[in-house]
Amino acid sequence: MEHPTGMWSQARPFIAVILQQFITAGMVIISKFALNQGLNQHVLVVYRYAIATVVIAPLALVFERKVRPKMTWSVFGKIVLLGLLEPALDQNLYYTGMKYTTATFASAMTNMVPGLIFLLAWIVRLEKVNVRQLPSQAKILGTVVAVGGAMIMTMVRGPIVSLPWTNNTLLHHSSAAAVSQQDFLKGALMITTGCIFWSVFTVLQAITVKVYPAQLSLTALICFTGAVQASVIALGMEKHNPAAWSLHLDSTLLAPLYSGIMSSGVSYTIQAAIMKTKGPVFASTFSPLSMVIVAIISSFSLSEKLYFGRVLGAAVIITGLYLVLWGKIKDQAPYKSDIEKIAPSDQKPTAITDIPKTSDKELVVDLARIKTVDGSV
Repeated sequence: MEHPTGMWSQARPFIAVILQQFITAGMVIISKFALNQGLNQHVLVVYRYAIATVVIAPLALVFERKVRPKMTWSVFGKIVLLGLLEPALDQNLYYTGMKYTTATFASAMTNMVPGLIFLLAWIVRLEKVNVRQLPSQAKILGTVVAVGGAMIMTMVRGPIVSLPWTNNTLLHHSSAAAVSQQDFLKGALMITTGCIFWSVFTVLQAITVKVYPAQLSLTALICFTGAVQASVIALGMEKHNPAAWSLHLDSTLLAPLYSGIMSSGVSYTIQAAIMKTKGPVFASTFSPLSMVIVAIISSFSLSEKLYFGRVLGAAVIITGLYLVLWGKIKDQAPYKSDIEKIAPSDQKPTAITDIPKTSDKELVVDLARIKTVDGSV
């Protein structure tokens, strides 16, 4: 009979990654509820990343004080650009798109990000592709399938899917769930554009972390520069509406606190631990779980309608995601064996992060699933 300690050790990564998905789902639900209650989406981005900076910066100062590399103008420029791409642009588009659509739709659309990252990494030659090999074919097909699923979710509505716990009368009359097709298309375009910015951010982050490998410090700096740039956007968008910056003791305060502390703080720590022990693919396989949680909770807490076309599109996106991940698994296998030949298991790694040095390709895979400054990171 297996010892309880051994069973706990094996179960711990699964418990951790499921907890991380619940945290992500909570961020989506709470943010959508706060947006419905009148919280300004541009202000939410500013508060979220200001709080994330306050949470992560002390950890970086304590744990990376001896390994933090010297800052250069080149690295600083990359960090400013990273802050613009993800916290400022992506999150403003994501939250605005969520405001025009639904929490379930926004959560589902983010599952196409790994495919977009693969495509961008291929374009900038961080990803090697051999169209004659099955893994590369799977990644290409998975990317196409994921984008096709996003188009289905956007363009196809279909009949309402009735769930056992929902009240159809309430759904029919709910103003929170009533979204015009024009607004929905607008929101879908914003979320898709945000996913593209997120993918560009991830590829650039993979390049930046090679010259600035202190990940906590890098995350804190991205959050800070992102908060500053998001403040400029918010001030420009809401210059005639100072009341937009006010918070109350309700979801408008809970949303930035939860997003900054739980999503960008606790979730990041969990994700980093999972990555270190189980690798990026393990964490990726659980990504659709948060979408399922969001769909179930939002159906009764937010009275969101669930249409068959959007369920179908989400299923297609997830199929594409797993095709990309399958190709990644097959591609990583020979690389892993090469690493083992170079660095035997009895040899202690000497890199700053105590992890064997990885290639650009591996960094793209790793950082694609470490949501350091979302959520969405």
